[in-house]
Amino acid sequence: MNTLVPLDWYYPLYINLCCFWVLFTLLHTSILQMDSTKNLAFINISGYFLLFISILYIGQRPPSATFGDTINYYRGYLAYEKGAPISENVGDYGWHLLMQASAQLVPINVFFTLCAFFYIFPLYKISKEFFREYWYYAFIMFIVSLSFWTYGVNGVRNGAAGSLFLWGVSYHRKKVLMALFFFFAISFHKTLFLPVLAFLSTYFYNNPKVFFKGWLACIPLSLILGSVWIALFASLGFGGDDRLAGYLTSEAAEGTFSGTGFRWDFLFYSSFAVFAGYYFVIKKKFNDPLYFKLLNTYLICNGFWVLVIRANYSNRFAYLSWFMMAIIIIYPLLKQQFFKNQHLMIGKVMLAYFGFTYFMYYFYK
Repeated sequence: MNTLVPLDWYYPLYINLCCFWVLFTLLHTSILQMDSTKNLAFINISGYFLLFISILYIGQRPPSATFGDTINYYRGYLAYEKGAPISENVGDYGWHLLMQASAQLVPINVFFTLCAFFYIFPLYKISKEFFREYWYYAFIMFIVSLSFWTYGVNGVRNGAAGSLFLWGVSYHRKKVLMALFFFFAISFHKTLFLPVLAFLSTYFYNNPKVFFKGWLACIPLSLILGSVWIALFASLGFGGDDRLAGYLTSEAAEGTFSGTGFRWDFLFYSSFAVFAGYYFVIKKKFNDPLYFKLLNTYLICNGFWVLVIRANYSNRFAYLSWFMMAIIIIYPLLKQQFFKNQHLMIGKVMLAYFGFTYFMYYFYK
């Protein structure tokens, strides 16, 4: 367990390390050709370093309330260590089965490291599968995302489930494996039903133009009928899971999601991926069916969040699209030439994307 870093320094150290790496990468994109031997060596060494250090850094954190729900996972783990059974009422059985089995075998810091592996390794896996030698650019976009840290130490179960979904998408050519990872993702957190169903629906209809219009329509619909959508989706009960419906109707605990109501700031953040998709697909005529599937899945899930944006725990639903944002933005740039100096453009996009995360922490608390 890492006790060398004071608890209050954990996140500042992480975000400033990210800042250094983003700027260092930007420097390389400005002076090296993307396919040069020096650049390939740099991005591979950097990528594997960030993969291993991020798993260990998040996984070896102390079980403290500083990390939000980490302390609740710790208490649940202690109960399983003492032989507590899995409650009959739990909806996310796969997650609790993992906790219970781990509690009989390994200490809590090993379990947290295992969770960090399930959270971060799939981000490497899908980056490597889609972009081969340039996987580093997608991977670093994932780990400098606004929600990355929060869902590594606070919403751990949700974060791991989202990553298992992406791991499944990386097997899109092997449908049995993809279905297996989708099943694991849902068994970790039922809300993953939404991105799974959205992704599967793209096999039947996959036209981004229609989904762009649908996403835009969600904004006035939410402004005019926001409470109606919240009541409607809460009444559906999300498959009979009262806890998920409670995310929509419960009062937010202090500090869990500062500032409720119609979050224009987070809608602005969500629009990064929408704008990127629109720019490449509509303006630049980028034609890639797999990208269309990812983009349309993002638009469906984010559109749902826009409808319930006033709910006190709508961040739980925002994450159902935000965890895909990095790959939506960077995918076309790693697949097709759009700019004369595309390598430098990738560096600039990375800096702008991380800049929002950095700004939100230091200037918009």
